[in-house]
Amino acid sequence: MSITAERKSALIEEYATKPGDTGSPEVQVAILTERINNLTGHFKDNKKDNHSRRGLLKMVSTRRSLLDYVKRMDHARYADLIARLGIRR
Repeated sequence: MSITAERKSALIEEYATKPGDTGSPEVQVAILTERINNLTGHFKDNKKDNHSRRGLLKMVSTRRSLLDYVKRMDHARYADLIARLGIRR
C-alpha cells in the first residue's frame, strides 16, 4: 500500500522545481497521487476495508487542497501538473 523509497525518490526527482526540492506542491501532489493510485488498487480486492478508505479520502482532500493552491498561484503550473499526472479535473 505504501510506496517504496526508490519510487518516492524518482517522483521527487521528476517533479522537483529545482535541485534539492522535496516540499514543493508539485512533489507533494505527485507522491499523494501515487499513494492514492496504490490504495485504489487495494480496494479492488478489499471492498470492506473502511479504515483504509478513510485514509484515502483524507489523502484525496489534501491533494485537492494542494492543487487548489497551485491553481490559485499559477494556472499554467496547475494545468501542466494535472496533465503530467493524468488527473481528471
